[in-house]
Amino acid sequence: MHALTTTRPTARLTSLCYLCGVVAGPLFVVVFLLEGATRADYSPSRHPVSSLALGDLGWVQSATFVVAGLLTLAFAIALRNALPVRGKGSRFGATLVGIWAIGLIGAGVFVTDPVNGYPPGTPDTPPQYSVSGALHDLLFSLPGFLALAAACFVFARRFGRRGQPAWAVYSTATGAIFATGFVLTTLGFAQSQGFVDIAGLLQRLTVIVGWAWLTLLAVHLLRTTQDIDSI
Repeated sequence: MHALTTTRPTARLTSLCYLCGVVAGPLFVVVFLLEGATRADYSPSRHPVSSLALGDLGWVQSATFVVAGLLTLAFAIALRNALPVRGKGSRFGATLVGIWAIGLIGAGVFVTDPVNGYPPGTPDTPPQYSVSGALHDLLFSLPGFLALAAACFVFARRFGRRGQPAWAVYSTATGAIFATGFVLTTLGFAQSQGFVDIAGLLQRLTVIVGWAWLTLLAVHLLRTTQDIDSI
């Protein structure tokens, strides 16, 4: 009886954390799509998502970063607890998802520098990093993007060993597309010819691909009722 009463609350908490993982991505994507479509002088195809944190309404995007990061962190903790400590089913993939979550939180706390001419009157690239901009880009965003790409490959390997080829292929493809998109986006924001005017679009596509994988992973876990063998 004691084991039964302690297991059920734990299972409910785990399900709630997985649900956080389901919600985080759609919330983040919907907000930046709506903000990007309605913000004056802002071009979704040219400007980064992070630039939505600049200006009078910037708090909306900053808050979205933090909320999505906290939801993802809850998911990452539950995912890590569901995996074995050692061996082929190590917790490294969940830790990488946690780094992505922390990167989101930090990106919300520390606002990016202007880039690609937004807000109006600012240069395409800042003459030098501000403290906030450096923390946003180098300490949180860069590790976060790299971590999520790596997480896709780590879970692809695990799915392959678990005899789930569809998930293994999907995870591998997501990791490859996400990493490639990140590189091309970085080139665009660095003013590389041919990528500048589509840097924002490339970033949006990259972020949506990554969030879709993470969301579907959380859905998968919810539908399999926390069966460790399913991951």
